[in-house]
Amino acid sequence: MSTTGATADPLATLGALPGVADSVESVRKAVDRVYGHRIMRRRSNQITSEAALRGARGSAALSGADWALEELRRRSDFGGDDEARTVGAALRLTAEAGQLLSVWRQSPLRVLARLHLVAAAEQSDMVGRPRQGGEPVDEPFVDLPLPTAAEAHARLEGLADLVVAGSSAPALVIAAVVHGELMTLRPFTSHNGLVARAAERVVLVGSGLDPKSVCPAEVGHAEPGREGYLKALRGYVSGTPEGMAEWIAHCGRAVGLGARESTAVCEALQRGAA
Repeated sequence: MSTTGATADPLATLGALPGVADSVESVRKAVDRVYGHRIMRRRSNQITSEAALRGARGSAALSGADWALEELRRRSDFGGDDEARTVGAALRLTAEAGQLLSVWRQSPLRVLARLHLVAAAEQSDMVGRPRQGGEPVDEPFVDLPLPTAAEAHARLEGLADLVVAGSSAPALVIAAVVHGELMTLRPFTSHNGLVARAAERVVLVGSGLDPKSVCPAEVGHAEPGREGYLKALRGYVSGTPEGMAEWIAHCGRAVGLGARESTAVCEALQRGAA
């Protein structure tokens, strides 16, 4: 998105787009239902752990490793083939995101660099920093125009400035923009999708919308399949008000589906305790 213009808070402008207020309200109701469940009062840590696992599974699926949930529970070695490494990266990012909440508002670029370092889990001078001119981007499942390294750097700095400055926009809007911008820019040489979805989680949790991290948006992003996810993302890339609004609505549906997933987990636990 453009970070220039007459308004001092462009994120708030996005919040005023047609339909966005409805998405924000729908998400709030879905989140409130989870947090109001009686099981959350007694076993919230268990719900958080289960949400983390399901979120990691959804994010990995969008990056080409669509594993069954039970396979994630069973496996302990994620260093084998490409799919196993993708799942391992998603699991590590989900665990790491919660450790970076206090840093995000002061230094989002530092958080993004850390997330890439955790995802890549390798020693390379291309890890933990934005890509430079001429460096390739390994993101085979994202068929979107790739900005130049110079453009990616400039827009990444602009995004960081917006985060540090703060915004009156709803948390859903901020999270959608962070996610969409990172997917558009693909600022790292690899693992951009996983990093973008982890950054969205950081915003949703750190903003207080989902403080216990029990509404895994990654589940909802994966629900319509990769093509459905990319179709919504193309709306963001278009930069049109309609496209931006559709992307924010998609992210709202994703959080709502994540909330529904955890509500179902609460219900299952309640039946088991009865």
